[in-house]
Amino acid sequence: MSFVHGKDSVFAVDDTGGTLRTISQYVDNVSGLPGSRDLSEVTAFGDQGTKNIPGLVNTSFSISGHFNSTVTTGPDAVLGALMTGQTATASFEYGPEGSTTGKVKYSGECWVTSYTAESSVSDKVSFSAEFQVDGVVTRGTYA
Repeated sequence: MSFVHGKDSVFAVDDTGGTLRTISQYVDNVSGLPGSRDLSEVTAFGDQGTKNIPGLVNTSFSISGHFNSTVTTGPDAVLGALMTGQTATASFEYGPEGSTTGKVKYSGECWVTSYTAESSVSDKVSFSAEFQVDGVVTRGTYA
């Protein structure tokens, strides 16, 4: 078993025109992927422990990083536009090990539910964004 360092992770999301934009160079945290599944309890009298049946998968995730407003490629241009002008889901890809052939890739369709820019007199300008997956997250590998 080999361990993986987060510095090699990659994240990409469609812009409003449907072009997949890799914004990894601005992202320093991805949280919440691959997601969670709801369970419905079906325990009854006489059972010796709780019983559950699988329910719906409901995945939300967040990213954060370094603010950049570069047209078409910066996270402010991509995510800000998705937050205000998105009328269809956007595709996303997340590679916790990087994007070389054979590495794990989580992908799916999502909505941007929040996007914020944050600044402080004593620190860099940063951003954070939250997403809601539409459907399920697919686990595959990079080709």
